[in-house]
Amino acid sequence: MVSAALVLLMTPGVAFLYGGMTRAKSVLNMLMMSFASMAVVGVVWVLWGFSMSGSTGVAQLFGNPFEAFGLSGLVGTTDLIGAGFGATFAIITVALISGGIADRTKFSAWMVFVPVWVTLVYCPMAFMVWGGGLLSADGLIGSTFGEAIDYAGGTVVHINAGIAALVLALIIGKRKGFGTDPSHRPHNIPFVMLGATLLWFGWFGFNGGAATDPAEAGLIWVNTMAAPAAAFIAWILVEWMRDGKPTSLGGASGIVAGLVAITPACANVSPLGAIAIGIIAGICSALAVGLKYRLGYDDSLDVVGVHLVSGLVGTLALGLFALPVEGEGGGLFYGGGLGQLVAQTVAAVFAILFTAIVTFIIGMVIHKTIGMRAAEEDEVTGIDLTEHAETAYEYGGLGTGGAFRPHPSSPAAHRRTTTLDESVNA
Repeated sequence: MVSAALVLLMTPGVAFLYGGMTRAKSVLNMLMMSFASMAVVGVVWVLWGFSMSGSTGVAQLFGNPFEAFGLSGLVGTTDLIGAGFGATFAIITVALISGGIADRTKFSAWMVFVPVWVTLVYCPMAFMVWGGGLLSADGLIGSTFGEAIDYAGGTVVHINAGIAALVLALIIGKRKGFGTDPSHRPHNIPFVMLGATLLWFGWFGFNGGAATDPAEAGLIWVNTMAAPAAAFIAWILVEWMRDGKPTSLGGASGIVAGLVAITPACANVSPLGAIAIGIIAGICSALAVGLKYRLGYDDSLDVVGVHLVSGLVGTLALGLFALPVEGEGGGLFYGGGLGQLVAQTVAAVFAILFTAIVTFIIGMVIHKTIGMRAAEEDEVTGIDLTEHAETAYEYGGLGTGGAFRPHPSSPAAHRRTTTLDESVNA
């Protein structure tokens, strides 16, 4: 239960991380997208999400959604603890996606996307990896190519969220001024650092909540400390050599990249392996975040560069660094041959294809019906004001923080002031 609470805290961590990285006029919308994920997924998980991720399988793709519908059958059992723990993973996976479509997404469309995506993408992926489905030891793919290791969510959480963010970013299109407008810079770096802190703190529950004994828990704890530490150093060294200065944003991003990379491997590599994975993830993600400008996709807050890339690093690195179990198997560097690397690669490719196809269908249906993209004038004005009728900051007493008070320079305020002056003069 403590681990579940730590993981739930990670979603507000995502909210602050993303909120600080976006513009001042979009920060509330980013916070709301994360909190909406908590609310909507929390309800979906109780009703059918838990059943779909771990009950009797349907064609090895997903669990029977009605087997534990509403969780009423679990009342009085310890299974509710596992159900709650699983909910927090689903919540943060959806929240991560929002960073790829920041500044330009209708909140109403997000509220539709969240329950549909968690039902059709997250729950099936969780079942296929952790619930006895296709990618498990007895599943069709797992028994053919070998079972992939994904202790806490390399494929289910990070590759899944990264690909979904990329697909939605391509569907919605680029922000106005993408790559040229300097106002797209992060507006609150302390928020970013706070978010990274909350994530690192919560990640000990994220990785450690499923530990089977104190020895495994100790290994997970140390690895969850070491990998992001190494990734932080690697990321800022890349910045130092490339740009001449290390940045706070880069340091926070490096921490997250290391956490992402160690997620699937936390219980299956040594501390030295965790450091190596962190270094690789920090370098790869630091270089990958700039690809969006070269390739022309607007992944607003680098979900692809951090979560997809480092998720792939951690997943594939298990094929090299995985420790043998009772003297058998293990990664290539431990004499295990190519078997584990093949299994990890197949699982990663399957996750990419499955998530990309289903997310594209969901995104296009929403985009072509109610529309996902906010109007350009709303984007320029700021979607905090246009989507939520409020702003995050009160600048100099100008009235910009109220829900329905027009700015003094607006036509509405001018009419109100003129009417008041006329009545006084009369």
